[in-house]
Amino acid sequence: MAFRAAVITFPGSNCDRDMAVAIEKISGTAPIRVWHGDAELPDNLDFIALPGGFSYGDYLRSGSMAANSPIMRSVVAAAGKGVPVLGVCNGFQVLTEAGLLPGALMRNASQNFICRTVPLKVENNQSLFTRGYEAGETIQIPVAHHDGNYYADDQTLDRLEGDGRVAFRYLEPCNGSRRDIAGVLNAAGNVLGMMPHPERAIEDVLGSSDGAKLFDGAFKALIEA
Repeated sequence: MAFRAAVITFPGSNCDRDMAVAIEKISGTAPIRVWHGDAELPDNLDFIALPGGFSYGDYLRSGSMAANSPIMRSVVAAAGKGVPVLGVCNGFQVLTEAGLLPGALMRNASQNFICRTVPLKVENNQSLFTRGYEAGETIQIPVAHHDGNYYADDQTLDRLEGDGRVAFRYLEPCNGSRRDIAGVLNAAGNVLGMMPHPERAIEDVLGSSDGAKLFDGAFKALIEA
């Protein structure tokens, strides 16, 4: 059976095409493009991606309006059934607002938009998304956000750390995120939210190919399953 991925597009998404290009390049199959107002996801999906951007203009809180769009009810249901869901940048914000991941993404500590490539440490390489990396590996992935400051209370952070649910950590000051957290997993390990953009780091001509390992490792595992 052919690999079936979907990329969700919200009003204001601007990285959906980048995400679709990355998925097609690495999996060999173009993903299905799904609009936020659709009531249902396509059947038999292997992978769902929520891209970066500024959904609904980031009114109220970043991702809060997108989290209540019709398609997100189906995304939440699919995640509950074990379908892998990747949320990048605004997609990470949507996942927290939808309750699929703990914590919240606040305004950067500098109060400025940040756009540069940053070094990350792979904290957990045992998940579907991180199996292509070595534990502790340093990778270079670009960030581009104004509200990437990850916050959770101490009890939640301790639980995330203890359960191995911190996937990536910034290796230099970036946006003020507590404990320098750049990406977190849900308890089941099938939902990953991260602020850095792996879809913008899939070949050396882009400045880094380190993001390709995320997609390649996940897709191989799903196709071989």
